[in-house]
Amino acid sequence: MELKDKLISSFLAFEEGLEPDKGMDSIRNEAIREFENLGFPNRKDENWKYTSLNAILKHDYTIFPKKEDAIEYRDIKKYLIHDIDTYDLVFIDGIFSSHLSQTTHDKIDVCLMSSALTQDKYRPVIDNYFNKIAPKSGLNSLNTAFAREGAFIHIHKNKQADKPIQIINFATGNESSLLLQPRNLVVVEENSHVQIIERHQSLTEHPVLTNSLTEIYADRRAMVDYYKIQNDKGSASLIDNTFIDQKDESNVSVHTFSFGGKLTRNNLNFYQNGERIDSTMKGVTIIEGKQHVDHNTLVHHIEPNCESHQDYKGIFGDSSTGVFNGKVLVEKEAQKTNAYQSNNNILADDKATINSKPQLEIFADDVACSHGCTIGQLDEEALFYLQSRGIPRKEARGLMLYAFANNVLESVKIPEVKKRINKLIASKLEVDLGFNNL
Repeated sequence: MELKDKLISSFLAFEEGLEPDKGMDSIRNEAIREFENLGFPNRKDENWKYTSLNAILKHDYTIFPKKEDAIEYRDIKKYLIHDIDTYDLVFIDGIFSSHLSQTTHDKIDVCLMSSALTQDKYRPVIDNYFNKIAPKSGLNSLNTAFAREGAFIHIHKNKQADKPIQIINFATGNESSLLLQPRNLVVVEENSHVQIIERHQSLTEHPVLTNSLTEIYADRRAMVDYYKIQNDKGSASLIDNTFIDQKDESNVSVHTFSFGGKLTRNNLNFYQNGERIDSTMKGVTIIEGKQHVDHNTLVHHIEPNCESHQDYKGIFGDSSTGVFNGKVLVEKEAQKTNAYQSNNNILADDKATINSKPQLEIFADDVACSHGCTIGQLDEEALFYLQSRGIPRKEARGLMLYAFANNVLESVKIPEVKKRINKLIASKLEVDLGFNNL
């Protein structure tokens, strides 16, 4: 049975295991019908022209994993940012792990989607925000149909989360292959602030496919600082769908660090529904072997006097493949828009590939917008210069590659995250840049 048919036939069993809820039942039923109609994307879709899911859809994935393995803190410690105090939401095979999580709080709502979907006190937030900005697509509809578990984060008006929130999804490999569909909802009310760190990590060599969906709502003058760390095993694939709605004077930044996994696809959409909004999306990709990373971004400028900043750097070795498809859409009413988009790439080996398509669609006449793309290799003359100063070629190459990606790290606001990313970059480049002593 093909995966699509298996998912459709499994939906009834999934729904029967849930408490009756007229509102959510109708949303889920509509979503499964949309998935049945749309299915999985393929290369006939322009946005998926350079990324095929065929290889990862052929596995016989388990949709309802068994109870979690006995995972202890020592098993996952290295994947957490543990140098600072954080709220932790840890999921094992899609199931919340209470003994590995730390969610005690008194200023903010940090809980599970399963709780938010069933408790009356969270119902107004769910009714107002759940599934309101994710565009219709096969993958989004599939996640919505099976939406049950993930993180629910609600920062009330004039509040600041006193420490970062970590959302960590682990796959243990109880089954031979596993399909996970976490669903996150982040609502940050007026004049509020939150920092979030998200990671998906496989602990098994069995194939794992994660189809994640996150909706983020930033109200007036809200600030959201979001970090995605993607450094998974070669048997794991991730489709990350993140959609952000911003109101007047809000500031949202998303940093995506893609270092591992078989196939990684990041769908990141910003919708600016207000004035004096600032949207930032930055990323660093360093991959090798036959790994594949695809960044598909959209910034929709709807109203005037707003800014957006995109800066993606990629380093591709061996036979790896990178894709960047970034679109900036400026509506006629969005005068005085400042929008900047940059995608720069280095092909470290002759067999590596990058497909880059920066796009601007501008219908306003009083804007400052720019986009650019570069693809090249390291400058041999610069390498020779460093070697002539006594730096071995391997270290010289690592220094140049690190310098290439470093400006993306300059905007990381959590020092411990910057330290972790520095170490990961040094590890990927196989050089000692001294970050172990930071």
